[in-house]
Amino acid sequence: MIPEELLIFAGRGAYPEYAFAGARAAGVRRIRVLGVRGMVSRRLLRLADEAVVFGVGELQGALDWLVESGVREMMLTGQITPMALFRTRFDALTRRLLASLPVKNAHTIFGCMIREIEARGVRVIPSSCFMGEHLPGVGVLTRRAPDAREQSDIAFGHQAALGVCDLDIGQTLLVKEGMVLAVEAFEGTNATLRRGAKLGGRGAVMVKVAKRGHDMRFDIPVFGEHTVRLCRKCGVSAVAFQAGRLVMIDRPRVVELANRFGIALVGLDSGLPPAPLEP
Repeated sequence: MIPEELLIFAGRGAYPEYAFAGARAAGVRRIRVLGVRGMVSRRLLRLADEAVVFGVGELQGALDWLVESGVREMMLTGQITPMALFRTRFDALTRRLLASLPVKNAHTIFGCMIREIEARGVRVIPSSCFMGEHLPGVGVLTRRAPDAREQSDIAFGHQAALGVCDLDIGQTLLVKEGMVLAVEAFEGTNATLRRGAKLGGRGAVMVKVAKRGHDMRFDIPVFGEHTVRLCRKCGVSAVAFQAGRLVMIDRPRVVELANRFGIALVGLDSGLPPAPLEP
């Protein structure tokens, strides 16, 4: 059922704006935005029926506002800059929650935040909702399909990336000729690509996955124009992802650029369930 009202938690990037547009097109009448200071776009704040901004470490204030707002459904969108967790001044609640986590990664941190949100009567829906046109299916998206060597690296990389992702280390892996060049950790996809390129040079394959049982309420894999441009700069020749489990921001533009750069894009049948498209 499409909610009458929705709150979009918005971090960095274009994802929050596409989620906003998708929710509006689906019939959500009132959309509020809770933006992360220094990350949320000003355009999105102007589009919202109501908008408020909090710092990344101001969880108590954000939760207090959430309760007062009366919102009952919320989705998490956009990137939280990883280094913010090392450079931010946190309020008492945020410090206590982070200190309670023996292992800190996207799953544990966002999972803890969602528990705090839902304890206040707000349901967090999958971040893939209303994003159906941005989740590519199985098959090659570009004019060029992966060649035999790239296909071999994709098959190996997919299984290796699933193993890494199942351990909640990261979603992205760079492989070339059967050798793993880089595995994503807390630094994020872009730094992983740069690190792998320094080691392996041109011709590497990038594989991006969501783990088995991935909680699609947060941290769904995303691929957009900035990343495809970085792939070209780093010499990545092919990008593979799980069909129905990755959000491709502005797909026509991404495919156009990949064709121009000679980068093959392919959606894999992972045998895992697709991300939900409705609440």
